[in-house]
Amino acid sequence: MAEKARGGERLTASEGLLLAREADLHLLGSLANAARERRHGDRAYLINNRHLNYSNVCLARCRFCAFARSPGAPDAYTLTPQEMEERGRRAAEEGAVELHIVGGLHPDLPLSYYLEMLRRLRQAAPAAALKAFSAVEIAHLAARQGTSVRDVLAQMKEAGLAMLPGGGAEIFAPRVRRQLCPNKPDADAYLEVHRQAHHLGIPTNATMLYGHIETLEERVDHLMRLRALQDETGGLLAFVPLAFSTARTELAHLPGATGLDDLRTIALSRLVLDNVPHIKAYRVTLGPKVAQVALWYGADDLDGTIGEEKVAHQAGAPSPSALFLDDLRALILEAGRKPLLRDALYRPLEATDGPAQAT
Repeated sequence: MAEKARGGERLTASEGLLLAREADLHLLGSLANAARERRHGDRAYLINNRHLNYSNVCLARCRFCAFARSPGAPDAYTLTPQEMEERGRRAAEEGAVELHIVGGLHPDLPLSYYLEMLRRLRQAAPAAALKAFSAVEIAHLAARQGTSVRDVLAQMKEAGLAMLPGGGAEIFAPRVRRQLCPNKPDADAYLEVHRQAHHLGIPTNATMLYGHIETLEERVDHLMRLRALQDETGGLLAFVPLAFSTARTELAHLPGATGLDDLRTIALSRLVLDNVPHIKAYRVTLGPKVAQVALWYGADDLDGTIGEEKVAHQAGAPSPSALFLDDLRALILEAGRKPLLRDALYRPLEATDGPAQAT
């Protein structure tokens, strides 16, 4: 099986599970690194981006979330499209080429609010790609509007939407979702939003939240379902394993993932998701040191400058959200990789040392 992975052959679910359970960490890392270097060589990507949260009002009330607030809570907020426009303008003035925009499952906001926000942001930051609204936000909004996911996405694309972030996937297993996020659209709804986005030419990312009550079998099943979607549509740009931050949530009694588990999960993701171009070491939840090591365990991207990140940090994420590009370059160089500045679609924004391998 190791030779199969080393040769770039596709792993079955049972083979992926066997690797997850039994493979030596260094062997797993070596196999994942070989797969990573076949695609990206020594390069590691970074981006000048900003995270913007238009609201923390959410009906889902997931047990692993410390960001969401109930309607009417003292610290609940919803920004106007004009306020979002101003934040987008500031980000553009600071050189951001991607705006990552998410909120919650808001009970009242109409589609017109989201469309106006996108139009204003596109005008305020014309050089920045609008990576906005998780699949569960889209599914929730379509249900509230009484229209189709495809119609919502088509209108958003016309208003300026460039791509979808990957949030809301959590773990696809129904057992886990019943316990942790029963009010959130299910895995089928999440995947269908991504499917419709891809059919409309809107690329997306995907995530997996791990380190809580899920099993290894459920992690592998999650990866296999994403791989099947990618076989069908080809629209996934990056996969982002998200280490669960426990400190300020209802699950604070759980230990969370260890650094070793982080590396094993990233390596397994690279090996199983053989059709997804990029694996992200999300430094916000991993911390900078583990993220650096992850660049040798299958990951090829450290994300970006981010600015003010709220969702993971309110749950106790260990890493500072805002970093300068020079800080990120230094992290990559210290890890023994070559930094490459990118845009939201992973197109290089600076000279490279030669043609990149196919991604």
